[in-house]
Parts: sequence; C-alpha cells; structure tokens
Amino acid sequence: MLAKIHSAALMGISGYMVDVEVDTSQGLPAFEIVGLPDNAVRESKERVRTAIKNSQFEFPSKRITVNLAPANTKKEGPAFDLPIAVGILVCMGIIKQQAVENTLILGELSLDGAVKCVDGVLPMVYSACERGIRRCFVPIENAREAAVVGGMEVVGISSLYEFIEICIGKRKAEVTEVDIDKLFEEGLNSGLDFSDVRGQESVKRALEIAAAGMHNIIMIGPPGSGKTMMAKRIPTILPDLTVNESIEITKIYSVAGLLRDRNALITQRPFRSPHHTISNVAMVGGGRVPKPGEVSLAHNGVLFLDELPEFSRGVLEELRQPLEDGEVTVSRVNGTMTFPANIMFVASMNPCPCGYYGYSDKCRCTSTQINKYMGKVSGPLLDRIDVQIEAAAVDYEDMQSSIKPESSADIKKRVVAAHEIQKQRYRDENIYFNSQLSAAQTEKYCHLGKAENELIKAAFERLNFSARAYHKLLKLARTIADLDGGGDINVRHIAEAIQLRNLDRRLLY
Repeated sequence: MLAKIHSAALMGISGYMVDVEVDTSQGLPAFEIVGLPDNAVRESKERVRTAIKNSQFEFPSKRITVNLAPANTKKEGPAFDLPIAVGILVCMGIIKQQAVENTLILGELSLDGAVKCVDGVLPMVYSACERGIRRCFVPIENAREAAVVGGMEVVGISSLYEFIEICIGKRKAEVTEVDIDKLFEEGLNSGLDFSDVRGQESVKRALEIAAAGMHNIIMIGPPGSGKTMMAKRIPTILPDLTVNESIEITKIYSVAGLLRDRNALITQRPFRSPHHTISNVAMVGGGRVPKPGEVSLAHNGVLFLDELPEFSRGVLEELRQPLEDGEVTVSRVNGTMTFPANIMFVASMNPCPCGYYGYSDKCRCTSTQINKYMGKVSGPLLDRIDVQIEAAAVDYEDMQSSIKPESSADIKKRVVAAHEIQKQRYRDENIYFNSQLSAAQTEKYCHLGKAENELIKAAFERLNFSARAYHKLLKLARTIADLDGGGDINVRHIAEAIQLRNLDRRLLY
C-alpha cells in the first residue's frame, strides 16, 4: 500500500515542500529511506519503529520504503520522524489517507512516542501556506510559532498516540491561535531608557541622527564614558517593528533555534553584542550546512561590537559585504545561501591601547602604539561607517545635575517622524531609509545649493574624502534635514554632517 504525507524542509531561512511517500509490500522485513537523507534522517528509522511500538501498535513485518521527494535536495534534521510514522500508520490502515490530505505534518519523535519541537517551523509552515495547504500538525511547543501564519489551522500535538486519536475521531483537535496585537503590546517595555544617561549630549544627538536614517556609527572614547550603556539603548529610539519585519526576524531565529521559550514572535528589534573572540562563521554565518550568523540575527535591528580593535582582522573584514549590500551570501559544497543582514552597525573603541589618549596624567602610549592600535581596524571598514563620534569622559557636574535627561520616548518621536518622511519619499524606490540610497538616488534626493556645494567641496578637498565618504556625508545631511522637517539640505546640515566624521578629520592623531 502507498501513503503520501506532506512535510517540509529548510533551505537557508526559507522552507520548501517535501512529499513523504511510504510504501509497504510483501518480502523480507526491511526499512529503507531514500531521497538524499542525512544521518539524522536515516536514524529516524529506529526512532519511528520504537515510537510506534510504544504507542500500543505493532510495527509491520514488511518491506518498507520511504521516499523524500524531491530526491535531488539534501534532507536534514529530525522533523521527518512524525510524517514517516504517519505514512506507515496509513499503510497499516490505522489512519485513513483522507484524514491527512492537504495537511502539513512536522515533528521529531522520542522513543516513547512523544513529539518533540523542531527548528525552522515558521518558514516551513509559510511555504506550505503558499502552496495552498491550510492545516498543519506541529509539536505543541512550536504551535504558537506556527499560528502566526494567517489562514493556517494549527494543531499542536504532544505525542504520536494523541495524533492518531485526533485522526480517527476519538479526540477533538485543539486549534492554536495567537493575538499578534497582544504580542506586540507585551513586548514593548525593555526597561532601558536614555534618561539613564547623564551628559554626552553630542553623542546622544549623533545616535539620534544615526537611528533616524539607520546609519552605521562608531563611538570613540575612554573607558567609563558610557559607550556601551548608550549602545544598549539604541533599540528604544528605533521605530517599532512592523508585522512583516517581525515575521522576517522570527524566521531567522526559528531556523537558528533561538526562539526563547518558543515565543510566537520576536516583537522587539534585535540587539546582538557578540564577544570579540567570535569566529568568522559565527559572525556572518556558514558551517557545513549554512546557518545564519550574528549579522543576520541582528537583521532589522542593531549589531554592536564593543572594543572593535579586539576583534580579529578576518572577522571585521567579513563585515564589508553585509554593511554594503544588506545581506550575506555563503557558498558551500551543499549550496549557496543568502541571509538577510539589513542592520544598524554600532561599534565602540578606545582611542589608544590604555584608553586614556588625551589625558596626559593617565596615558603613556607612544604615537607608534596608538597608530598600531587604530590600524587594527582597516580603512575600508571605517569608510563604511557613516557616523564617527567622540565620547569624552563625563563631568562630575553632569552626574550630579538635577535636570533629568531626555527620555527615549521623546527622542523616538523625532526619529519616527523622520522615518515617516523617508517612507513617503522613497515609496516608489523599494528602499526605506536614507542610508540605503544608491549613488544615483543620492544625487536625485540630496539637492545642494551653491553655498552647500562650496562647503562640501572644501571638506572633500581638505579632508581627503573618498567617493563613498562623500556620498555618506550627503546621506547624513539628508537625515539631519529630515529631523528638521524634511526640507532642502542647507549649510547647517552639511556642517553638522562633517562634524560627525571624526576619523576623517583625524582628531585622534
């Protein structure tokens, strides 16, 4: 007898449909799985066999052949355990084929028949929904995640026996539903606020500009100046995630197996801060089977690298493509995967090895040591960072001031207003922020008058700007103008943008 069960697999952060075809026939007892299965799929034979026996059913003494179609793509992971078991039960006549028609089935089986959670459920359910499937059975721990997909009836199950009882009508299927609006309300308060930051008004202004245009930023200053503290508060001034952005981020975390407590959705912008000992693969993604790295896990959010020169040169150079293209392409023998990496890159560093450059009573670093330390970060990488701001030590008067600093909510209002201006301006351009402007689009949307042209020409010649730095300067000026209401770029906007390019002005040398 032949049974056909719908399942799914992953390719990058996208899902694709897999038909699990099970055939039982007379002959010497055997259990074969074909269709390019990996070791985890091959081992499912023993899990399926034992799970069926421990669910109070006799495993058939027949020749069993399982085909995972399409047969030309590698099948990986334990998510095929449940569909294979269901296919065998259909062939045995315990479950009718009609009971699992137009139904997606995913899940790993324990030896006692329990159904365990699997990674990547959200993109797999999405792919099934796009193919017209409107019902799915998934592990109970993955049910809320799968229920995010609109138009899909999601049934969470905890055991193979429970699944059988639902199919034969002995138990009513409990459909899982989630209230997306409620999820967003629950995830709004992070507990961090810019009102905690005393002093550093110039840095906070730079962070506001960076957030308004999603520009990359680096903060240079001595230890204890609040660089890390301010970086952690950047997500609190960014616009709230849209539903589509949230789903896109959740897909990445689902594939990576990082959904905490199997949450239905990631409702806050990601903030990733990897340690400086991170490897190349962990940063940009990869492995035998390419998986997303920190750059992709920060998609639509913030990637923060504290003490930038401490990261290995190779890791930092790997960031060039993501910062330029907004995506990561990983090529391996098993295929080429492209992961999204539309991030706001934030970095911090000390101005010298000891961290106290400019304080003669503390710093004993020689010019050679300082140049060597600064040289750990390559010019091409720094050229890709729009905002370069100095964070000076905080004064005692600022720490003891009775004036409460501006809150994140107040800053966020201005940032959101600037984002709305950009959203309307670029509605026909397939971009959302000033930082995403191409060279041609920069010329189109960053109009300069005679005075503005003269100022930027003087800066270009005197500060030896690269072509990339020139365009980034225009984009920064465009963002500053948007914070002022979205009018034309004027001399003040250009001047402030130049002040935000500290390393180009060589203030630290």
